[in-house]
Amino acid sequence: MKKTQAQDTACPAMIRIGTRASQLAVAQAVEVKNRILGAFPQLTQDQIELVKITTTGDKIQDRHLAEIGGKGLFTKEIEEALQADRIDLAVHSMKDMPDILPDGMEIFCVLEREDPRDAFLSPVAGGLEALPKGATVGTSSTRRQSQLLKIRPDLKIIPFRGNVNTRLRKLREGQVDATLLAVAGLRRLDMQEEITAILEPDVMLPAVCQGTIGIEIMSRNDHLKGVLTAINHERTAIRTRAERAFLHAMGGSCTTPMAGYAWYDEARTLHFAGLIAAPDGTEYFAASRQGTSEDAAAMGSEVGEELRSKGRHILETGWKS
Repeated sequence: MKKTQAQDTACPAMIRIGTRASQLAVAQAVEVKNRILGAFPQLTQDQIELVKITTTGDKIQDRHLAEIGGKGLFTKEIEEALQADRIDLAVHSMKDMPDILPDGMEIFCVLEREDPRDAFLSPVAGGLEALPKGATVGTSSTRRQSQLLKIRPDLKIIPFRGNVNTRLRKLREGQVDATLLAVAGLRRLDMQEEITAILEPDVMLPAVCQGTIGIEIMSRNDHLKGVLTAINHERTAIRTRAERAFLHAMGGSCTTPMAGYAWYDEARTLHFAGLIAAPDGTEYFAASRQGTSEDAAAMGSEVGEELRSKGRHILETGWKS
């Protein structure tokens, strides 16, 4: 029987996967583990270890992410473990990744993207438009806040952090009338039945790389690159390239409400849409491009540069405006 490319790849005797300790992060790390085991049947369960790491972002639950440092809060301790050789690879939600990585590190692999849309959850309304006037919505995402207030300026937005179960508990307790979560996370936790409605991208443009799992390694770690090549999803990698180029052009910050989303249509044309908005939704700038897979990074960069120019005053004002 002919061997597959994966079976011909030499595997390390042990692979240590670093992950945040949250339920969702562990589920994503398990997905990576299972993909590796599926591609390399010569490996056993015991040869792939999950190393759970608590990050600063996990510890601080009472403040807005933009106030306490942004995206790097969920990656710093994991990247330190990678650099110190306590883990071999790090599994991340790509939406948590800053646009610039530490020297000597790279995102070498991404898994096939899960549903990138936002989910609306509410016990009192079947959709965003059906919420009562003045209803409270819990979210700590400036991206979601700005788009919500553009559609429904009457809504009251309150900070809402914690893991998925914590947010669902707060919702059931009536602390808010509604909240928004990523469809991808709910699906990975097999909790999609909690979704009241799904918001299409023309209503709520997703966060950069929402729904994408990325695998970070030390660039010098050549013995893992063959393993990760076998599980990399190329079309997701191309979409990631466009979205992260946009993030970089915008300055890489999570302190300003912005969104960027790349997708393929049925004709395999690549599309990219981005936006920047004032936190209160009163100002809103959008731009888009379309092209081929080879244009991915250029498309994201062009949209980012256009929106950075149009929304410069928003970037300068910051999230507290």
